[in-house]
Amino acid sequence: MSRVKRVVVLEYGSGNVHSAAKALERAGADVQVTSDRGAALEADGLVVPGVGAFKAVMDQLRAVRGEEIIDRRLAGGRPVLGICVGMQVLFERGVERGVDTAGLGEWPGVVTELPAPVLPHMGWNTVEPDEGSVLFDGIEDERFYFVHSYAAQEWLLDVMPPFPSPRLTWADHGGRFLAAVENGPLSATQFHPEKSSEAGIRLLANWLRSIQ
Repeated sequence: MSRVKRVVVLEYGSGNVHSAAKALERAGADVQVTSDRGAALEADGLVVPGVGAFKAVMDQLRAVRGEEIIDRRLAGGRPVLGICVGMQVLFERGVERGVDTAGLGEWPGVVTELPAPVLPHMGWNTVEPDEGSVLFDGIEDERFYFVHSYAAQEWLLDVMPPFPSPRLTWADHGGRFLAAVENGPLSATQFHPEKSSEAGIRLLANWLRSIQ
């Protein structure tokens, strides 16, 4: 029987942390909601949720030195999962209503508005997981819950051997966009697993099982 994974949901004022924590507990994690640097660095996994505007989330993250916590964890190969705007800020930049904001720069690329006639993209949607996806193992055909108007719409990172290629999951709303990325210790979803019923719980359980 695998041990229970200790997960910190980073509390930095961006909301939605408690629903994420409850979903992780249902998935089998021992969860703490905190902005404490030591706890965030020592946990088996770190979850970075995010709702609202790209710039506001970046400002709130920096206020608790969240960018340093994420960077240090990744430098040590420690798992991090971003959710919604918590995924978007992992890219180099976000452009929202004319405001161009620097992101965390873990991945190259710009988060921009979806070219869809109806925004926000709100509700259930199918996704197209990459072959060999860990997050979507056994739930490849499920629907997930999205609430967003912006997303990364292309993948620019070239990975050379011996490093494994990232697993990219796409969805469509007016055009293709990245619904999830699995890139070594760093994973992220544009949708909300915590709002995606049993499929979301199973995805979080898959992520927990991937943590060594």
